[in-house]
Amino acid sequence: MKKRTFLSLISAISLATLLASVAAPARADDNDRDQDFGNSRNQDRGGGHHGRKSPQVVLISLDGAKPDFIKQFIEEGVLPRDGGLARLSRHGAVALQNVTASPSLTAVSHIEIATGSTAVHNDIPSNTFQATVAPISSSLSGFAAPIGGYQESPLGPTPYPTAAPLWVQLRQQGKKVATATWPGGDGADIAINGTVVQPAQPTRVTNYTVPFGAFGGIGAQGFSLSQSDFAPDPAVVAGLQAAGHFSFSPVLATSTPIETFSCSAAPTATCTSASTLDVKYAIRVAAIDTTNDNTVNYDTLVFFDATKGITPGPFHAPSTGPAYAKFGGENAPFFFEGSGAKVGAAYFVSQLSPDLSVVRFARYGANFIPRNTPVLADVDDINNNIGFWRPQADFRIPERLSPGFTNFPDVEIETMFEDMVKTFVRYQAEIGVRAIENNPDADLVMVYIEQPDGSEHQFLLTDPRQGTNPKDPNSIGANQDPAKVARYASYVRFAYQTADKAVKRIADAAEPDSNVIVVSDHGFAPFHTSVSMTNILRNAGIDTSKVAIRTSGPAANIYINLQNRELGGTVDPATYKALLAQITDAVKNAVDPNPKFNFSLDSGKIFTVVETRPLQCEAGTGLCMSKTIGQDFGDVFALMAPGYNFDGIQSPGVARLGDAPFNAATTTLSMPNFYGAHGHDPELPVMSATFIAAGPQIEKTTIRRMHNLDVAPTIMRILGVKPQQVDGEVLREILR
Repeated sequence: MKKRTFLSLISAISLATLLASVAAPARADDNDRDQDFGNSRNQDRGGGHHGRKSPQVVLISLDGAKPDFIKQFIEEGVLPRDGGLARLSRHGAVALQNVTASPSLTAVSHIEIATGSTAVHNDIPSNTFQATVAPISSSLSGFAAPIGGYQESPLGPTPYPTAAPLWVQLRQQGKKVATATWPGGDGADIAINGTVVQPAQPTRVTNYTVPFGAFGGIGAQGFSLSQSDFAPDPAVVAGLQAAGHFSFSPVLATSTPIETFSCSAAPTATCTSASTLDVKYAIRVAAIDTTNDNTVNYDTLVFFDATKGITPGPFHAPSTGPAYAKFGGENAPFFFEGSGAKVGAAYFVSQLSPDLSVVRFARYGANFIPRNTPVLADVDDINNNIGFWRPQADFRIPERLSPGFTNFPDVEIETMFEDMVKTFVRYQAEIGVRAIENNPDADLVMVYIEQPDGSEHQFLLTDPRQGTNPKDPNSIGANQDPAKVARYASYVRFAYQTADKAVKRIADAAEPDSNVIVVSDHGFAPFHTSVSMTNILRNAGIDTSKVAIRTSGPAANIYINLQNRELGGTVDPATYKALLAQITDAVKNAVDPNPKFNFSLDSGKIFTVVETRPLQCEAGTGLCMSKTIGQDFGDVFALMAPGYNFDGIQSPGVARLGDAPFNAATTTLSMPNFYGAHGHDPELPVMSATFIAAGPQIEKTTIRRMHNLDVAPTIMRILGVKPQQVDGEVLREILR
């Protein structure tokens, strides 16, 4: 098979030549920088560039931050005047529209920001997709896929990558870069079919690299107890007293563990809810009263491993000892002592009656930072100084996909989510600060913050077509629950406030004369309808056993199981051509016939973008590419209109108001169980990403329209490096 890596788009020259750049003169410091911005940060820190020839650049990505929301919230005072976003906006450059990647998804957009190249060139076409050389049943994460393509025959790394992260070019020119949980900066070897197609070096490693966390093997769990589950236990009392924790009411504890699980002591293995691994845990709970009010008033639960008892400490991160979770307070982190991958979780008390008649709490999902060998020292630095990877806002809890939450009131579940938003973003901000403080001579620091994306997915309840009760088709329009709409709006505002605090914290930690740039990867839109792509194709008479459907949000890549392309492909070239035409027609003609929902569509058609892999090219059938179809895009690539999303289909499904009863085998459109989506056509204003920048080399100006592609070349220009192999342009109008 011929190798397909976009070589027709670039010259066939060596990797070193591709990544080399010509140093440009560094821009002089601007002593006229707005004093309000400059003096409000780091007044107690010394100046200077620690040997750098140009001021430091700090790039912060706020996942899903909408520029119109930021502007609105600043004007309304939701975001404070002295906060990170308001301060930067007031004294720097602000884009009214920042056109992001296609599709407008997190992995796709962050790799576009990092490389300055389109998804067609960097070969990250979705959050989840199929490598076309892999079996049709396989899938690949856009967060763990080769940046810049790979060689298909023989399978392996390409000597001619068609894109590279800006940190590669910067480091080639002697610049120092730190990445804090930025997608692509993970120190991982990337494999397809068991073959490494992109080694960690040099593409996925910086001078200081902290990977984004990973699932530790144990999902969230809700617990409901009552007074009868607790009893006196002198050993627990003694342990608490030795640890310095006193109770003003008799200490009570569960006599048996509330849960057991196990972890591996191996550094690359995680945990399981079973007891099959070598490090065992049996969690018990004690109730204590910290209020000296002469009444029985239990207010705190203590979670401890019965195999170790209540240990007194002191504890050095990542160790935590028992988790002391107070009702009305934040979650209490709980490290799985002895786990080789440094796994931990947290406990949160959502309801605690003073007499223990009602006790409800959650153990959040377990997580860890991947211990990839090239960046292990940086991972250990975070574990040992900031702590293990904290639980992030988990959609499985409010959607009640995790066990044990069935009887929890909505407000308690939502309070858990807000708790995770606050503590996880604070944790991420501390990682960013650590990256800055550990690398004062870094020319570029790139920090990723997960919010407000998670909250907008869950709570963007702003369209009258959205059902406030996912199980009730009538809960739309005038029948929406206004209290829930208002409550959800407050959660979105809280997410922006939390992200704003992270920006301020990170900016304050940077050098006083740093150029601080805040971006987002995409905008957001409310959605009211979940869509089954499988049923769209089945209803059109297409044999779905011959295809793979990979969806992320409202974006779809549909792959045909082509002979001599997919591993084990079965579809011959003649059938491929006919099937490609059939799939394309089915997608283009898919409509929403329900006038209660389709009034914002063009002729009722739910897909606004439908791209098909070209049939004719030198590479051969099924191997052709175009300006919109890259190496690992589907044979059909499609984006739906705002209001529609492939995610959120309930089980059992729920028909929308005015639709026929739900039938799992045929229904294409149904009510979803959450509210916000991204991944639509990036040209739509609602998908606009954020761009705000301020610093000594940044003009105070308004940019009418730009592209996220422009961020990387602009940063390189600020740092005195000539951008190479990028699709974006330097934003000269913002540079002094």
